[in-house]
Amino acid sequence: MGELKRHQPPMTINEQIENLKSIGLIVEDEEYAKRILNDISYFRLIKAYSLNLKSRNGLYNEKITFEQIVELYLFNANFRQILLPEIEKIEVNLRCRIGNYFAGKYGVTGYLEKENFANQEYHELFLKDIEEEIQRNAKAPFVRNFRENYEGGNLPVYALMEVFSFGTLSKFYKNMLNPDKKAVAAKFGVGYTYLESWLESISYVRNICAHYGRLYNTKLSKTPMLYKEYTKAGIVNNRIYGVLLCMKHLLKEDMHWNLFVDTLEALLEKYETVDIATMGFPKNWKELLEYS
Repeated sequence: MGELKRHQPPMTINEQIENLKSIGLIVEDEEYAKRILNDISYFRLIKAYSLNLKSRNGLYNEKITFEQIVELYLFNANFRQILLPEIEKIEVNLRCRIGNYFAGKYGVTGYLEKENFANQEYHELFLKDIEEEIQRNAKAPFVRNFRENYEGGNLPVYALMEVFSFGTLSKFYKNMLNPDKKAVAAKFGVGYTYLESWLESISYVRNICAHYGRLYNTKLSKTPMLYKEYTKAGIVNNRIYGVLLCMKHLLKEDMHWNLFVDTLEALLEKYETVDIATMGFPKNWKELLEYS
């Protein structure tokens, strides 16, 4: 392990601008740059969206402007905003289909029985997670109703689905018995190994969106299993485009999916600075992503 770096001293906004100019960034309107850096931190804006815009010596590539970096930031913010509603549809559908299936097969409190799950040791930890989720939502009227007015005070599984985070929901599905996972996946028209992988990745992307994170030029740490037709076409699974393809298959009965694709196309046309390859988009990205 090499010598540890020291933290840099803080800079005023004026010093931040001078520093950017000293490493080759073109700042055409300093008053505009001051307003932006007063609203969006240097770390969030400059550090994140300068990736691939600098050479190895730390200097910006020729003709890179402050305004271009802001454009990348604004694209990312708008991309998150149009993507999150599509993820919400998948999440709501999944809550419904798991809750209905599980209640029908095991009863409304069947989730309490470890025999109904693949990993029975994990199930014990899962019950503790459930209790934490319920406590966080203890003031919700429907939670109070089941806790105070029903035998045992347990929530039925279809109500429990509504207090789960998407991450917890994904873990619930992952620990279901394989025949049960197959039955739920069949409702989406996909194989259960794919659905399990996709849900984990989509949950990860949802958290990026919910916490104002970066989708642009980001390598995803939770990667989905892609269909062979996509991997053969050179699509990678560690960029956001691979996740979009998975979402397409989960929303194939959604008449609005192509509208999302059109909105994304308009967004890419608006922000010309965006390099779609950094998000894993191939040249024929729209053809692959939309339903004909």
